[in-house]
Amino acid sequence: MDRPGSVGTVRAAVEAFARTHCAADESWCVALSGGADSLALTAAAVRVRPTVALVVDHGLQDGSGTVASAARDHARRLGCVDARVIRVEVGASGGPEAAARAARYAALQDARGDAPVLIGHTRDDQAETVLLGLGRGSGARSIAGMRAYDPPWGRPLLGLGRSVTRGACEELGLTPWQDPHNDDPRFTRVRLRHEVLPLLEDVLGGGVAEALVRTAASLREDTDALDELAAVALATAATGTGAGSRLDVTALTGLPAALRRRVIRQWLLAGGGSGLTDVQIRSVDRLAVDWRGRGGVAIGSSLQRQRLFADRRGGELILRTEPV
Repeated sequence: MDRPGSVGTVRAAVEAFARTHCAADESWCVALSGGADSLALTAAAVRVRPTVALVVDHGLQDGSGTVASAARDHARRLGCVDARVIRVEVGASGGPEAAARAARYAALQDARGDAPVLIGHTRDDQAETVLLGLGRGSGARSIAGMRAYDPPWGRPLLGLGRSVTRGACEELGLTPWQDPHNDDPRFTRVRLRHEVLPLLEDVLGGGVAEALVRTAASLREDTDALDELAAVALATAATGTGAGSRLDVTALTGLPAALRRRVIRQWLLAGGGSGLTDVQIRSVDRLAVDWRGRGGVAIGSSLQRQRLFADRRGGELILRTEPV
């Protein structure tokens, strides 16, 4: 991996990631599908740190076990210190894409030990993620895209296009697996990739993916700054912990709306909320600023055999639970 060109570009990105986010003696794992992005990432990673390849077999296609075994063989030839195939069962919650993603990340989490996991997401993936967030109207947080490092998940290639990872595989004589799902128009992300982004590139004269990634980076900086301010405000406004915590309405209503809703979001998460939507957060916000006696708001949570609600009592927002 010491040659110029795409190979050198990928390795430089991985080295920069290691310098910024990893301890000097830290090893890592890489999520390897066998596609061009993860193959190029693995080839670079083994030259920078001791690397364990984790190959998730979703079992969604005929021959998936053969594909997984081939990816493991690639990893061994590239120099990984270990390469494991992890077979998972994909549920149905949230649709096929979301269910496969949830199963994959759960498997990687269980297998990684204490090591970070590198994922081969590229600039093109980031652009698609921003468009998905924009279309779903989920607020600035979703449009801010993926972080380069969101422990334990590392994405060293977010600044590179797919053409670079394909070029690296060609230079190294690697034959990536071509996932048929990547061309299946039943999947939203596939249509964004093959229909929406090319149209935007044509209409706007090119550079759309790069512009979307710049937008995501700018929004991420703004979001991080506001989240830090919200954490300070939450420490002042909240009392109690977990599902029995309370939030002082007077302290909330003196805050700008963008900051107030971030305080509410952090309060809900600390109380057991999960999978929060912008609609839920805004509904809880109305309990604080425009109550008019309205009832509580159901909040998604990971609580076992209980439902979580945000409600208002007098001058406080409260969290309460009900048995399922």
